[in-house]
Amino acid sequence: MADTLKFDVVVIGAGPAGVNAAQVVTDGGLDVCLIDESLRSGGQIYRQQPENFKRSYQQLYGTEHSKAKALHDRFVQLQAKCTLFLGCQIWAIEENTLFANYAGKLQLIEFKQLIICTGATDRILPIEGWEHAGTYTLGAAQIALKAQACSIGREVAFVGSGPLLYLVAAQYAKAGIKVAGVFDTSAWYLRLLALPKLLAQPRVLINGVKLTVDLLMRGIKIRAGIKPIKIENNTDGVTGFTYEVDDKTITVKTDAIALGYHLRPETQLADLAGCEFTFDTTSQQWLVKQTREGLTSVPNVYVAGDGAKILGADAAEIKGKLVGHTVLRNAGISVSAKTVSKLIQKLQKWEIFASGIQTAFPWPKHFVEQMSDSTILCRCECITKHEVKSGVTLSGHPEINRVKAMSRVGMGRCQGRYCADAQATTLAQIANKPLTDIGRLRAQAPIKPTSMRLAGDSVDE
Repeated sequence: MADTLKFDVVVIGAGPAGVNAAQVVTDGGLDVCLIDESLRSGGQIYRQQPENFKRSYQQLYGTEHSKAKALHDRFVQLQAKCTLFLGCQIWAIEENTLFANYAGKLQLIEFKQLIICTGATDRILPIEGWEHAGTYTLGAAQIALKAQACSIGREVAFVGSGPLLYLVAAQYAKAGIKVAGVFDTSAWYLRLLALPKLLAQPRVLINGVKLTVDLLMRGIKIRAGIKPIKIENNTDGVTGFTYEVDDKTITVKTDAIALGYHLRPETQLADLAGCEFTFDTTSQQWLVKQTREGLTSVPNVYVAGDGAKILGADAAEIKGKLVGHTVLRNAGISVSAKTVSKLIQKLQKWEIFASGIQTAFPWPKHFVEQMSDSTILCRCECITKHEVKSGVTLSGHPEINRVKAMSRVGMGRCQGRYCADAQATTLAQIANKPLTDIGRLRAQAPIKPTSMRLAGDSVDE
């Protein structure tokens, strides 16, 4: 059995929320451990390039370069103040103990208070042909460019909806990579409807408009209100993308697809910790139930950042600080009520803006309902929509976890991160019930692939 390390506070995630939360509780005098599965800090939004790469902050992060630099510098300052576990993967939680894969060995980490800042992953809507080589998520396309200065293809089509769609397309265009086009399922008029809420953050709104203008000035076509039909392919992979718009069917040539529909919170660890969830009707997602200050239904367990609710990097920094102050207060350490009040006020503006984003770029669940039965829903296990329907027949009930047991949908490497939304929408369509009646795909340890040796080491013989 591995030795157990004990800390007052453990923070999981070294992105905007985690670094700011760790800084607040460390400055408050608590013994803190900060964990991230990456080898460097920054999270996805401020992901760092390898040490031997020399691109400037301006080149890597554009208009957000000063924020990225500030966060990385803050992390460097933390190195002397708290315990850091980088390249450390948490794969299970039992009561107040984390089970970690660190340097290929089992490490047990005990906490008095836990702050989960696990960020977000891409939200995916399956398209016929998306299982073929050359189809990537928007996040994966961005990682290739940021971390390794690589393109996912020679001519890339960006398909889906949400701000990230335009950001990554602009980053590729700026890097000199040919962009086949930006194909957005959301109509232009929805952005006008969302404008009053989007004005809650005028600087961010202006930056978004600038991204769109930059793409157009580069001669890159932007098609809004499209219906994705098929990712064309041959034995070598992606060859094109077919879509419908204005009653016309169009196919564009491309050898790579970057696909994504905004983001989804990474909630598996909160689930293993026993936190309750609530269904958000606006985003059509299950979110961790929390107070304004980030406290979950489990005492001494908190959530912050996009792993709690998709609000963006700036809001994640604010929420990380807010949760940090709450943790200090619960540890009997005095905090400034004025500071907490200001953080809450700032967060409220970001919540208004995020609501506007949901209006402008809605989750198009009707496309899942319309897709053919031969479309693969679960890319990991190659499970089609027809097989998911058959799972309902075998289980005798459309509850999502029963269907998972019968069809294996959601049992692959991603553990349902990419297929759960499409699966739930399909089951709701079959049963003619709301998504809340279908249930939530429950997380199970290990939440990511882990060696049997490590799992075996966790058993006290």
